[in-house]
Amino acid sequence: MNKAQLVEAIADKVGGRQQAAEAVDAVLDAIVRAVVGGDRVSVTGFGSFEKVDRPARYARNPQTGERVRVKKTSVPRFRAGQGFKDLVSGSKKLPRGGEVSVKKAPKGSLSGGASTRTTVKKAAAKKVTAAKKATAKKVTAAKKTTAKKTTAKKTTAKKATPATKAATAKKATAKKTTAKKATAKKTAPAKKATAKKAPAKKATARKITAKKTVARKK
Repeated sequence: MNKAQLVEAIADKVGGRQQAAEAVDAVLDAIVRAVVGGDRVSVTGFGSFEKVDRPARYARNPQTGERVRVKKTSVPRFRAGQGFKDLVSGSKKLPRGGEVSVKKAPKGSLSGGASTRTTVKKAAAKKVTAAKKATAKKVTAAKKTTAKKTTAKKTTAKKATPATKAATAKKATAKKTTAKKATAKKTAPAKKATAKKAPAKKATARKITAKKTVARKK
């Protein structure tokens, strides 16, 4: 089983593949950092991880048989707990369903590391909780944004309707006023022309009357 398969195996138990991947990464990171720092990570019933120093020594090359000097180094080491050993050896059977219950190892088999165990569990729990909260916040923010956009559209539509009606009414009134002014302008010149023609007729009548009077006197 590789890391991807491990994530898939626990995805249903922690709420999804992403949460499972984050939990696995958090646990492995905490173990590696603790061991590199010289601490011993001990999980009761499962086993312990620790750093072991190896002094400088001589080793033999298996291909040539030549003796080679190996420098001082440090290596990680895992020791299985008694409960883990019992399950692997077959002295205890795995349950068919549910999680494996690893009993506490005998006293003294795994010493120390209590604080480290607590740190590892807390780190994994915090990461899973943070992931769930972040997902919930994103969903809530998306819902709020959608609701605000819908409300804004409705408000704009309501405001636009009275404004449009008022603008249409103003345009219609303006057209009527313009038509009335144009009609008034056309009627005014016609009346003036009629008034001017009337004095001409009166002058003609006066001339005719004067001629008749002159003819009678003669």
